[in-house]
Amino acid sequence: MSRQLTQQLGRAVAETMLAGFNKHYRLYREVTARAKEMFEQRNWRGIQDLVAERIQMYDQRVMEAVEILRNEQAAAALSDEVWATAKTEYIALLVNHKQPELAETFFNSVSTKLLAKEYYNNQFIFVKPSTSTEYIDSDPPTFCSFYPEKQGLRGCLRNILHHFDWQVPFAHINKDICNILRAARNYFQAEWPPQEMNLHVQVLHAPFYRNKGAYIFGQIVNGGARHPFALAILHDESGRLKIDAALFDAQQIAVLFSFARAYFLVDMPVPSAYIHFLRAMLPMRAPGDLYTMVGLHKQGKNIWWREFAQHLEYSHDKFILAPGIKGLVMSVFTLPSFPYVFKVIKDTFGPNKDFDQAYVRQKYLLVKKHDRVGRMADTLEFTNVALPKDRCDEEFLNEMRTLAPSQFEETEDRVVIKHVYVEYRLKPLNLFMQKAKPADKAAAVIDYGYALKELASANIFPGDMLYKNFGMTRFGRVIFYDYDEIEYMTDCNFRKIPPAPNPEYEMSGEVWYPVNKGDVFPEEFGPFLLGEPDVRKVFLEHHKDLLSPEFWQGKKERLEAGLYDDFYPYPQSVRFNPDKVAAGVADDADA
Repeated sequence: MSRQLTQQLGRAVAETMLAGFNKHYRLYREVTARAKEMFEQRNWRGIQDLVAERIQMYDQRVMEAVEILRNEQAAAALSDEVWATAKTEYIALLVNHKQPELAETFFNSVSTKLLAKEYYNNQFIFVKPSTSTEYIDSDPPTFCSFYPEKQGLRGCLRNILHHFDWQVPFAHINKDICNILRAARNYFQAEWPPQEMNLHVQVLHAPFYRNKGAYIFGQIVNGGARHPFALAILHDESGRLKIDAALFDAQQIAVLFSFARAYFLVDMPVPSAYIHFLRAMLPMRAPGDLYTMVGLHKQGKNIWWREFAQHLEYSHDKFILAPGIKGLVMSVFTLPSFPYVFKVIKDTFGPNKDFDQAYVRQKYLLVKKHDRVGRMADTLEFTNVALPKDRCDEEFLNEMRTLAPSQFEETEDRVVIKHVYVEYRLKPLNLFMQKAKPADKAAAVIDYGYALKELASANIFPGDMLYKNFGMTRFGRVIFYDYDEIEYMTDCNFRKIPPAPNPEYEMSGEVWYPVNKGDVFPEEFGPFLLGEPDVRKVFLEHHKDLLSPEFWQGKKERLEAGLYDDFYPYPQSVRFNPDKVAAGVADDADA
């Protein structure tokens, strides 16, 4: 093949790739931009549907690009020289592009699928970024600056609240401003009000939407100090807007980006600039986590993979089976020095698990698309993950060979996991409770009950509610992470156990009443969950209603009537005039 033809083909492949990405991000922004109108209209179901719709979009655009390249360029048959040229041409096309890092990830996705090569041996992918994301111009600008010099802090805040052009008015904007200033004074104490000559407030241009709320994120710049803040906006009972909380503590703001929360909807012309701004506010949040939480999941995965590959280079410990009771559906392993677990679906499940691998994957996708209300761990899904064999413990290898051979390949120096879910590593709740002090154990039982109630309010019935299926975050919050038996609340039928026809039936242990698909008997929860006297006492004191079908059926009826409970990803103590919390939410402390 001549050099000129190689150049032409490489350029054509690069242009097709970039056209596919540009289509994807245009559609991504169109879907995201609809959140503003839905927030104004209080269309909460519509906002949830947008999040679910957006998750599917990336893979659809990747497959479109793959088919175009197959049909028009016969790309799978192109030489290595053409593919090397395509990558070089692609880099040239990304000069002055507004989303170069996302476009590189898209190139990786398309080339990997097209060439049937995986990340560990595909020489044509972007293993590390090739294009800088610093100082990319944005129209509209990434953030706006507001100066209190002439109008004072009150006038500055008024301009900020009007900046977003919501078509719904604030019910009591003067009261809201007073509440914000009072919260700032309480937080900063003697350092408030700020006085330096350069005092101004920087606010991200676009609001962040999730569930029933909108969020304004910004920084107060005062001398050499920068102080993050977040304003949470809700609708009041009359349908007008109100400021529900003003957060100034970086840890509380970081909780809004927890892995157990639903993704934000935010319209970003230059996403890297938004991530850079958020990172300056919240240095404890990793860039990959922030990309994921604004709905750019593939970029979050790409960054995670780069960090994982680098960690392998600079660590020496081995992959081992994760501690805790072994599951019937998943084999779980971990690298102790890396804060994640890897979950592989077994080939054969334990007793009473009458479903297949496709069914389990469907459940994990359901969670990805659903509102996780701070109680379900998000997952990263990977295929063909290669691990160095000398870094794998023999017990771990034997379990993969025995229980998940269809998901496992090995050579002399490498093992490949064909399909795996990655989650943040949490301490299993059953192990935590075994060693916890009495007060900590009681707090865990109480929060476990709240977790069940909040999941129910979000239309999720966990199915298997044993403590081993829940984890404890470092901040003492109970998170659910075993999804193979979850169901929508609205698909369940919560029943009371009918009286036995005679005492002999009760003593026999046999079921004397018909049980249909979807039937749940909450009275049966007690024997499995409340065996320890101290646990039983605390649970019954705070969550006795969970053992009655009336509680669950009541939640189901609210959901069927289109009534959605409120969830607050910040402590009740920071809310302005908090109302009664329908879901029984206690002070939050997500990971």
